[in-house]
Amino acid sequence: MYENLALLAAFVLVYSSVAGAIERTWISGPIVFTCFGLLIGPMALDLHTMEIDRELIRTLAELTLAMVLFTDAAGADIKVLKKAGGLPTRLLLIGLPLTILLGFAFLVLLVDNLSLFAMAVLATMLAPTDAALGKAVVSNEAVPDDIRQGLNVESGLNDGICVPVLLVFLALALGHAGEEGPWTLAAKLVIEEIGIGLAVGLVVTYFAVRLFRVARRRDWLTHTWIQLPIAALALTCFSVAQSLGGSGFIAAFSGGILAGIMGTGLTRETHDDFLRASEGIGDTLALITWVIFGSAVVGQAVGHFSWMILLYSVLSLTVIRMLPVFLSLAGSGIDTEGKLFIGWFGPRGLASIVFAVIVVNSGLPDSGPLAMTVVCTIILSIIAHGITANPWASAYGERRRRGQV
Repeated sequence: MYENLALLAAFVLVYSSVAGAIERTWISGPIVFTCFGLLIGPMALDLHTMEIDRELIRTLAELTLAMVLFTDAAGADIKVLKKAGGLPTRLLLIGLPLTILLGFAFLVLLVDNLSLFAMAVLATMLAPTDAALGKAVVSNEAVPDDIRQGLNVESGLNDGICVPVLLVFLALALGHAGEEGPWTLAAKLVIEEIGIGLAVGLVVTYFAVRLFRVARRRDWLTHTWIQLPIAALALTCFSVAQSLGGSGFIAAFSGGILAGIMGTGLTRETHDDFLRASEGIGDTLALITWVIFGSAVVGQAVGHFSWMILLYSVLSLTVIRMLPVFLSLAGSGIDTEGKLFIGWFGPRGLASIVFAVIVVNSGLPDSGPLAMTVVCTIILSIIAHGITANPWASAYGERRRRGQV
């Protein structure tokens, strides 16, 4: 146990000391984290002795995503968000369904050993974009505000929207739709997942912010504990929604949006301290998740990738994502490079990991190839999006400021 703790703590110490220098290069944090996990894992140096199962990976991925969604939403510029409201609406209501349909269509053309419902499950697993992997773009001030906030909202909501869709297709693939029928089941799951998630996120956050305001007026807050309230609120929204059968991701993101609108009732400096502390916790959870992913998943999976899995993974990150985005943004006034930029920066990560574990645990006969395809896509996304995020974001932001696009 202590050997594992020493390895992880030493890595965190070194990375946190040089993070600023690394972030100014083309190398992203998740690339470093995953490579370190691969290095210390059983396929390389075999230095750690941790017993890692898929439930641990799922739990870490869920908690990390909840933290990132809440803090990103709470820190969003509400004025810019209102101005950019049409962008995420197009991406979610037009682009997301088209992405699932196009992913399904390519699977029908390329694969002949999966059932149609299993194909629909895989297309849905790879549809949501990842807020944690997309953080390099969303937090890069070189990127125009409307695009940053649009991508932030898209990645914040598409995870929760895809959950009921995935569960419907999974139930149909397993033959569990029962007497309700697929459409009744779909409506029920959408209402439960999104409705409960929204209600929990808004109600819990509203009362929490009221509590923060009372605490400030009565001088109850101390510097010792000020780092925890926002992180605790994010996890409360997530866990309460999940326990009630709703989407914890929707709850975390909607709660973050409301916290940003209402403010925390604190001074600007204290409010920023709130957010910085929770962002630090989210970044730490992300680091641990990607290290474990690299150690327990990447090394064992790489040898099992077929050419078909590699081909579909590449298509998923390019044509299957970018064409629906391009179509959904037609007539939006966004320039061609902007559409390509938005289409490309739809990384796959934590949500797809969670979905893969859900599908594997369901006992679906085709879950092995589906999970391998998801893992392959995530690995390629970590590399491709990690390498291109900072250079393209900076170059595009500079050209747009100069009026060259």
